[in-house]
Amino acid sequence: MVKVKIAVFGREKLIDRITKYVEDQEDIEIFPFVYTETKEVTELVEKAFMCDIYLFAGSLPYLYAKEKVEKKRLPAVQVDFDEYMILTSFYRVRNHHKQELNRLSIDVMSRRHVDKVLNEMELTNEEIYTYSYENDEPVDINRIARYHENLWNEGKIDYALTSIEEVESILKEKRIPTSCMKIPLLNIERAVDQAKSITTLNQSKSAQIVAGYVQIKEFDLIKAEKGDFQAQQLQLKLHQILLNYSQKTYASVLSNGNDKFVIFGTRGILDHITNHYRDFPLLKEMERALNTSVDIGFGLGLTAKQAEDNAKLALEACTQSNDGTCYIVNERQDTIGPLGVEKEFNTSELYRSLIHQAKLNNELSYNFIDFIEIRNNEPFSSNDIASYYRVTKRSAERTVKKLLAGEVIKVVGEEKPYMKGRPRKLFQLNQ
Repeated sequence: MVKVKIAVFGREKLIDRITKYVEDQEDIEIFPFVYTETKEVTELVEKAFMCDIYLFAGSLPYLYAKEKVEKKRLPAVQVDFDEYMILTSFYRVRNHHKQELNRLSIDVMSRRHVDKVLNEMELTNEEIYTYSYENDEPVDINRIARYHENLWNEGKIDYALTSIEEVESILKEKRIPTSCMKIPLLNIERAVDQAKSITTLNQSKSAQIVAGYVQIKEFDLIKAEKGDFQAQQLQLKLHQILLNYSQKTYASVLSNGNDKFVIFGTRGILDHITNHYRDFPLLKEMERALNTSVDIGFGLGLTAKQAEDNAKLALEACTQSNDGTCYIVNERQDTIGPLGVEKEFNTSELYRSLIHQAKLNNELSYNFIDFIEIRNNEPFSSNDIASYYRVTKRSAERTVKKLLAGEVIKVVGEEKPYMKGRPRKLFQLNQ
């Protein structure tokens, strides 16, 4: 059994809770990275290179590591700091600390969760003061502590509830009644399950084999017009370009002896393809160097044979155009392309419909627009969204339901699964 290696960043007590939760799960291995001050997480991230995924036990450690995580495109999850956590924290304040839920200050990453809870409990912002550090760059622990302290000195609060242990320590030294929120077990369970799901998704993606067929368009006609020597020079130039490409993408290049080249690879090529739906530089480089059109057909599969068969289908799709083109046929035999040809869509109209019709927040809306641009407005599945956002399939399906309900997207077909199971739907923008 291949274990999922999870790097966990947090304080010792919290990591102990997470370790205890997974101790009976044989498919998980925890690598603890303990800190005493949250800012230490920035350096600890560098030491977790052997792990499959990074789990941050709280909002603040993730904020400290966010720049490195995004720069290196590290798979990461954080324990949710949500309404449930705030509700359980309020319960402890009222029942364990005997403090009424008024004249209270609280610091959180995002105030929207607090606002929802206050609304449900029919409390007002006049009774509870909220500090949100979501947009603080950088997060200043002393500033957050001063927020509580100033309210205390002004006689506006009787108690401070914090999400940061360092803030709790500062306030206790000043003899201000305070406590730090405790992460509920449910939130820990969800984060661990999400980490497993994302890793499994990434591993299944990396298990795919990519085959590519590359040929100069109308090569026989070029031979007849320019002679064998000129045609052979073109083939040598094409071969060199493909060798350079294979080094960048950890692939192999072979000649099939029939005026075509065959590329075999895995994750490296797949990542390059998915990152260049709109501008496929390999095709442009070939045509610029050879001064003639080139066709490329990529096939995806779980076996070399399946990938090669799909690559042949993709190359056939190239014959529909007089110009050089590139198509992909995936393991479900969906044809995607042509690559490098921008499929336009109305960005501002899409943004408005995401906000007003699908009711997505700003961040999700911008991310979805990026997703559509990167995929060149090709049909997609909920699995594609899960892979792009690095979230669970269930979370991706929730987003898809909102998009369908708001008529932002429409169903345009079904995936043809290569294993048993129900077909999965394919979607496209409803523009």
